[in-house]
Amino acid sequence: MSQILKHTYTLLIILMSFGAFAQETVGDDPETIQNNIDYRINQAQFDIESHNYFQAKNELDEALKLAQKIDNKKSLGIIYSKIGKLQFITEEPNEAIKSLIKANKIQRLAKDETNLAETYKILGNVYYSKKEFNKALEYYTSSHSLFEQANLNNYVAEVLLNEGKTHIALEEYSEAKSKLQKSVVLANRYELDKVLSSAKINLGYALYKLNLKNDALSEASEGLSIAKNNNFVNVLNDGYLILSDLHQLNGEYKKANSFLKKYVSISDSLLEVKRNNLSNEKRIQLLTDNQTEYQKEQSADLEEQKAANDLSKLTTILSIALITILSLLTLSLYKNNNIRLKTNNMLHKKNSELIVSKEKAELASKTKANFLSTVTHELRTPLYAVTGLTNMLLEENPKPEQIQHLKSLKFSGDYLLTFINDILQINKIEANKVDIEPEPFNLKKKITNVIAALKNSANDNNTKLHFEYEENLPENFVADQIKISQILINLVGNSIKFTKDGDIWVKVSKLSQDSEIFNLRFEIKDNGIGISKEKQEQLFDSFSQGSIQINRKYGGTGLGLSIVKGLVKILKGKIYLESELGKGSNFIFEIPLKYTEKEEVVEEKKSYFNDISEIDLENINILVVEDNKINQMITKKILNKMKLKCDVVDHGEAAVESVKDKAYDVVLMDIHMPGISGLEATKIIRGFNKEITIFALTAVTLEDKMHEFDEAGFDDIISKPFKQEDFEKKLFNALMGEPQQKTS
Repeated sequence: MSQILKHTYTLLIILMSFGAFAQETVGDDPETIQNNIDYRINQAQFDIESHNYFQAKNELDEALKLAQKIDNKKSLGIIYSKIGKLQFITEEPNEAIKSLIKANKIQRLAKDETNLAETYKILGNVYYSKKEFNKALEYYTSSHSLFEQANLNNYVAEVLLNEGKTHIALEEYSEAKSKLQKSVVLANRYELDKVLSSAKINLGYALYKLNLKNDALSEASEGLSIAKNNNFVNVLNDGYLILSDLHQLNGEYKKANSFLKKYVSISDSLLEVKRNNLSNEKRIQLLTDNQTEYQKEQSADLEEQKAANDLSKLTTILSIALITILSLLTLSLYKNNNIRLKTNNMLHKKNSELIVSKEKAELASKTKANFLSTVTHELRTPLYAVTGLTNMLLEENPKPEQIQHLKSLKFSGDYLLTFINDILQINKIEANKVDIEPEPFNLKKKITNVIAALKNSANDNNTKLHFEYEENLPENFVADQIKISQILINLVGNSIKFTKDGDIWVKVSKLSQDSEIFNLRFEIKDNGIGISKEKQEQLFDSFSQGSIQINRKYGGTGLGLSIVKGLVKILKGKIYLESELGKGSNFIFEIPLKYTEKEEVVEEKKSYFNDISEIDLENINILVVEDNKINQMITKKILNKMKLKCDVVDHGEAAVESVKDKAYDVVLMDIHMPGISGLEATKIIRGFNKEITIFALTAVTLEDKMHEFDEAGFDDIISKPFKQEDFEKKLFNALMGEPQQKTS
């Protein structure tokens, strides 16, 4: 028995040594393996283009093994994408989707956005072939976006072509026309004849459906001519069918029949090529080749076994036993692998659904942002008239009985503007578009000013404000003082709103210190109505049911605490609440601040146009470009009060002609106007006048459009409704030749 164990042990040692030796022999260095991978990927692409699909599959399988060996994520993503493309060509769409989703997942993790864009394009092609056109369009849109971000406009041309064809399939011919025309422009620019020919043929079909028959036939015929000259067989195939349809719709049945015959002829040729490359004979040949290789390997094994006939019978029996055990183990692994494959397929399907859901959510978020931008613009424009006219009427000695009505109107306008600004700020916070602007400031002085500004509101509720600043705590810090002010104004204002005949304490203390970084604790405590436990859980949410009911009773937008929570998070702090119904509330937030010895630089309030003589202002010319008659009147009155003259035009074309005919110092340009927009008008003016100062006087949401204003050539932006002091300062600096500091 001991002899058997000894032989078994010896055999296992030999097998393990052989395995280790084999593994050591195969293990090339990573650079050599990567070169092998790149070669096989390129060879597979060549084989695909040459219709050698099974050879391409072998090359990709070998490349996949090597990429997995060195765990090169980028190569793995490309290989799975190529496998998916090959499966799509060989009419295995469901398998293609699985491979492409694998590629998608790997490329996302590797942040390989260029190849991810290509994978999205192929996924679009697969879903297009399955006639799931809306899903195809989603993937084309994602591909388009990524290629544009990478400035690969030569690849964008083909994606635009695919988008156009998909819109045609959905019978959305106007959208198809727009996409295909853009594709034609890019294809011309980058000399992409194949894309150009196909885009023109499909554009012809879209134009015909839009009743532009002459243009349709011209475009389609030109596209077909390019395809013929370059022998683009697949494009010719599609082109003959489309031109057959167009001539048939036009009643030219003889021409339609001629094109249809050409289509059938090419289609049959393409089908024959595909059948030859996907025939059973090809598959059998591949299997036969593999079997021959297997037989050769078996013969070599037999020769080795003959050479090793000095092994004892016991060793042979043990070898057979070991092989039997390994076979059973292999069978077990095979079954487990099948189970794993089924699970993986299910996971891939779910992952695909999650990716599509994520992209839909991103699209919804973008749609929401665009909606908010549009709505706020539409609200700000009439608000400019409301606030502007109200301020004018209050300054023009109204009747005593009218003053209260005008103040009520001003309050309503200011409240609506605050509400709009709160919505925009929450949207910016959610989209991570809020920038931190640190500067030296005096914290104690800042809090004192906030309390002083809110004192009148507190007095109205017969409430006293108390301020405690920890002794020996430094006063000068570097931070975003505007955001800290916003937090304090919202929290103290909130306490005032819910505290009547009571007290509010504002306390600042040090929690800890790490060199120059102070972790400070801010408390805003009151003895007001307090907050119940169930309300506390959703207190910082926007538009929660509780906040809506309370705001109707106590006033406010219901967005202040949501903004506070977002700003505290941006400042790398945390906020929490201690409250009991009927006994008051204590809002506590903690943020890190950096100590500085520099003192805050306080700008003195400057009187701008009051110090300039009317003679100096006599030669200043200002052009107001505004299509809204009320807004024209308000802007003109504001300028006249500043002793400035202005001309008014109501559209972009008139603005361009006015600047050509007369020397202006400043142009106040609206953005949304009939005819050409303010952006387009500014671009035209910059073409012949680089020196003139042009301000965008607009209600557009700045953070969404800033890059467009810069590209158009605006010097600065004045957002409507504006503060009189800000408007005067910008105008004064422009007229006096001082450099403009653009609004951020």
